[in-house]
Amino acid sequence: MDFAESANVIFDKTIKLYHVTDDVDAKVASPYAEGSFENALFTKCWIDTVQWHLEDIIRDPEIDPVEALALKRRIDRSNQERTDLVEEIDSFFHTLYDGVEVRSDATINTESPAWAIDRLSILALKIYHMREQVERTEATPEHHAACQAKLEVLLEQRADLITAIDQLLADYTTGRKYMKVYRQMKMYNDPSTNPVLYGKR
Repeated sequence: MDFAESANVIFDKTIKLYHVTDDVDAKVASPYAEGSFENALFTKCWIDTVQWHLEDIIRDPEIDPVEALALKRRIDRSNQERTDLVEEIDSFFHTLYDGVEVRSDATINTESPAWAIDRLSILALKIYHMREQVERTEATPEHHAACQAKLEVLLEQRADLITAIDQLLADYTTGRKYMKVYRQMKMYNDPSTNPVLYGKR
């Protein structure tokens, strides 16, 4: 099994594990060894899965405004954790391919491996929840048909993305591509760069 397919298996298992409780506050131990790459992928997908459901909750039109603000700030923290973890995964790949002799005609990819893996995790969530819509017994046939069509597109996207990730990693291995780790440098979370925050000092 190639890397991207192995990552997708971890994502699917993580999403199913979350739905055992279907609780954004549930504390679940990782089934993977601490410090392992598999554990990083599990943690990444767990963050994505919890945030998916937080985004559902905050869209309740009857939500209490105070609760909504608390959820928005929790989502912001989750986004930062997600970004930090993606950069950590990219650092792993950068170290892994550091010794590869880069060809003179090597090119850089528009997207790093970890950000492609980030999209794969989100696609796993979309597929899981679109399949839920297809299987809703109380929904109309029109709803089932529309969601089935969307599910088929998502499954095709996942297959293409898995292929593209593995091709990218193969290109790194052979020196046809080289990678850099760019930091997101989100300014709104930094009290020294967000004018609303540093203006209150």
